[in-house]
Amino acid sequence: MSAPTPPVPAEAPGAAAPSDPVEAPDPAAPSDPAEAPGASVAAASGERAAGPPARSRGVIALVPEACTSCMLCARECPDWCIHIEAHQVTLPPDETHRRPRTENVLDRFAIDFSLCLYCGICIEVCPFDALHWAPAYDYPAAALTDLTHATDRLATWSRDHR
Repeated sequence: MSAPTPPVPAEAPGAAAPSDPVEAPDPAAPSDPAEAPGASVAAASGERAAGPPARSRGVIALVPEACTSCMLCARECPDWCIHIEAHQVTLPPDETHRRPRTENVLDRFAIDFSLCLYCGICIEVCPFDALHWAPAYDYPAAALTDLTHATDRLATWSRDHR
């Protein structure tokens, strides 16, 4: 026969009873998170931490030379944040092509990052690897309209991080 188990106390030491009011914040605790014990020096000085956040994919960058203006990325984008403007050029016959052919020329490629979900569908569907993730993550803007970045800025991210 086993020994009887001791009775469990109704309240554990230090535990608040369910009917107790919510405790008020400690007035001695710092109000600024940068002043909290263990806060980084960068946070305390008001600087931003170096590098992207832990789970950040970064930003979508463009390699304009690889883009054929096929519009697959714009068609597959779930929130229609990609805007492409292109025109067609007729090329004359040469040694490899016997007949004249038409080629799309990219005029403008823009992504509205105020709408972008950062889902990466556009990167996955691009058959020419013209879009890729670049590790840039800090591109603040004063207004929502300033979050639309065109070919030149998207290509800069690509050159800086390829």
